[in-house]
Amino acid sequence: MGIIRKMRAPFHEDWCKNCTKPMMVMKKELFMLPVLVDHYVSHEDAAYFKKNLIKISKKADIPTGYHGCGIIKYHCSNCNYDRTRVKVFLPVRDIEKFEDMVYFEKGELDSIL
Repeated sequence: MGIIRKMRAPFHEDWCKNCTKPMMVMKKELFMLPVLVDHYVSHEDAAYFKKNLIKISKKADIPTGYHGCGIIKYHCSNCNYDRTRVKVFLPVRDIEKFEDMVYFEKGELDSIL
């Protein structure tokens, strides 16, 4: 069973990449990214997100034509591994049109969560 979990772990964002155990959601936040439709460029730099994200309470707070970001911080209680997922999306008629997904593993976004 262990080898199967190791093979499937990379396909489950909520499984630890080190010990393949399920991770707990420590924090979930919603942000607006003030970038208009067709102007989003993929970024893997945490400084970009820290500078540009605006915290909001619900998707309806995102103005038409702008992007949103859902950020989830995961923690593995088995081996103390942390991972933060940033999902960039465009809200279109109650649907999240996927744009980008970025992961951070060194607490780079902890200051905004």
